[in-house]
Amino acid sequence: MTTDVVSPPARQRTRRRAGGLLPAPGWGYLMIAPAFVGLVAFYVWPFLTTFGKSFMDVPAFGPGTFTGVDNYTELLGDARFWQALRNSALYTAILLLGVPVAIVLAALIEQVGRGRALYRVLFFLPVVTLPVAISMVWRFIYNGDFGLLNYVLSLVGVPGQYWVADATFTIYAVGVVGIWMSLGINLIILGAGLQAIPQDLYEASALDGAGRVRQFFRITLPLLSPSVFLVTVLTVISALQMFDLIFVMLRSVNNTALADSKTIVYLFYEKAFVEFDQGYGAAIAIVLLMVIMAATLLQFRLQRRWVFYD
Repeated sequence: MTTDVVSPPARQRTRRRAGGLLPAPGWGYLMIAPAFVGLVAFYVWPFLTTFGKSFMDVPAFGPGTFTGVDNYTELLGDARFWQALRNSALYTAILLLGVPVAIVLAALIEQVGRGRALYRVLFFLPVVTLPVAISMVWRFIYNGDFGLLNYVLSLVGVPGQYWVADATFTIYAVGVVGIWMSLGINLIILGAGLQAIPQDLYEASALDGAGRVRQFFRITLPLLSPSVFLVTVLTVISALQMFDLIFVMLRSVNNTALADSKTIVYLFYEKAFVEFDQGYGAAIAIVLLMVIMAATLLQFRLQRRWVFYD
C-alpha cells in the first residue's frame, strides 16, 4: 500500500489556490476594514483634533495658535462652566430617579396576562419620536400662560408656574421629560432581565409563604441587578450629554431662565458654534469626556457591592 505525501510547498500552493488572491488572514482584515475606517474617521480622528484644539486659540477662520493650558485654566475659573456642570449633574440625578419607576413598571407589565406587547409599544413610542417634536409638545404643556399643565392644576386650586421660564423649575421640568423619554428603552432592558429569572424561584418562595412584595425584594431585585446596572450606566451617559431638550424648550428671545439653566453640552455649543471660540469649546468637550469616563468608572467599581451575577 502506498501513501501520498504532500510536500510543504505543495500545501502552501493549495491553500493559496483555495483562498484566492489573499491568504486567510488577509480576508479577515478586509472584512473588518470598513468598520475600522469608520471608527478612525468618525471617532478617533475627531477626538484627536478636538484634543489638539483644546490647547489652541482657534478663530472662526484660519489656523489656530498654540496657547498651552490657557483654555483649561480659563475654563476652571469660569462660573458659567461650574453652573452648567451643576445643572448637568442635577439633570442626571433626576433621570436616575426614573430608574426605580422603570423597575416597578417593568414588573407590573410582566404581571399582565394579555396586552403586554401593547404596553411596551406605548412606552417605547417616545424613544422613536424626534426629540425636537417631543420638546415642542412639552413646551406647549409647560407654557405658563395657556399650558395644559397649569390648566389641570387650576382645576384643583393649585396656582400655575412658568415652568420653562423660571430658573427655579426649568431643570426639574426638563428632567420630567427626560424620564418620560427614557422609560421605553429602560422597560425593554428590564423586561428582558425579568424574563430571564427562573419561575421556579417564585413558585418555591410561594410555597414557603412569601408574598409578592417579599418576592420582589428578595428575588426580583437581586437577580435583576445586572439589568439595572446597565440601565444606570446608559442613563448617566445620556443625561450628561443632554442638549436638545434645553435647546428647544428654553431657547427663545425673552427666556431669561436659559442663562441659569444651561447644561455643559449647551455651553459647548454656545462657545464653539455661536461665539466661534473653538479652542475653549474643545476644552469643554474634553472635560465632559473625562467626567463621563470618571462617572462610568465609578459605577463599575461600585457594582461589586450590589450587582449579583449568576
